[in-house]
Amino acid sequence: MSAADDPQTISAARTAVLDWYDTHARALPWRVGPAARAAGARPDPYRVWLSEIMLQQTTVAFVAERYARFLEKWPDVAALAAADLDEVLTEWAGLGYYARARNLHACARAVAERGGFPDSVAGLRALPGVGDYTAAAVAAIAFDAGALPVDANIERVIARVAAIDTPLPRGKTEIKAEATRWARSGDRHGDFAQALMDLGAMVCKPRKPACMLCPLRGACAAYAAGDPERYPVKAPKAERPARRGVAFWLTRGDAVLLRRNPETGLLGGMMLPPSTPWRGEAWSEGEALAHAPAHAEWHALPGQVRHVFTHFALSLDIWRAEAPADFMPGENEIWAHRDRLDAVALPGVGRKIAAMAAKRSEKA
Repeated sequence: MSAADDPQTISAARTAVLDWYDTHARALPWRVGPAARAAGARPDPYRVWLSEIMLQQTTVAFVAERYARFLEKWPDVAALAAADLDEVLTEWAGLGYYARARNLHACARAVAERGGFPDSVAGLRALPGVGDYTAAAVAAIAFDAGALPVDANIERVIARVAAIDTPLPRGKTEIKAEATRWARSGDRHGDFAQALMDLGAMVCKPRKPACMLCPLRGACAAYAAGDPERYPVKAPKAERPARRGVAFWLTRGDAVLLRRNPETGLLGGMMLPPSTPWRGEAWSEGEALAHAPAHAEWHALPGQVRHVFTHFALSLDIWRAEAPADFMPGENEIWAHRDRLDAVALPGVGRKIAAMAAKRSEKA
């Protein structure tokens, strides 16, 4: 019998999941575990919100260290609201999706101005950069509201238990509808949301799920059918487009020229070496030089930088030159010391450019 069949089945499934969570919950730095909750401890909404923003499209293992660094710099929402945006962008470097860092800062300011986080999904959804998932996660985990955030782990658990065979992304509507039924039943909403997250991460894995250890085995339609790995059903992936560009590594002694991206769009507000636009076809020398930041003796470095974004794969040629004596940086350009690039809001692709330029320069 599927947990989708009736409220009693859902209630029994929730109880089984919570019993499993009380024993097997992961210890995470932003989490108040079930034992601490039972003793009266309550999650800090700021820490829950910060972790949920960081965890989007990023692994738990990678986030844990960065989360601790963020808390050391900005231990509460008022501290983050008072921080300089450039400092936040710099600390965010490597976490990707840099619009999230700008929204994080804007949201902190909005929360500080209103005197704290709202405790409802609707109130949280109205904050800058807070979408449906984050609003549901913070409402459930921080305020024990009757909401169920559907991340990839929960999506997989629900799709399997209810044997939802509509291919993603269309199937997300059915999965969310099923999640809503689960959310409306019982109590301990925050623990239940985190329990399903842990169940998906530890037991109901994408490949080779440990069904014999799963508290939902008896209610799972996919397990009963003998094919849990079939769910969630995914539509064939479209081929990721390829883009090409040329990045210009312009130096003056120990400094390199960096240019700030526009605030909106991909890598908004981040610093990068100047480059051509990124397009589908390769750049000829004449085309590329029209975008160079200075008239100089440019030399192509061997090799390419490759970086994969969500919607395209990028290949960059790197050209290097020493700046002419009369060169002056533009309005959105700065000289940055090559040994102190960690203090600059340089995204992952920018760090790859810097690493390749340094390596090739050493061999020159």
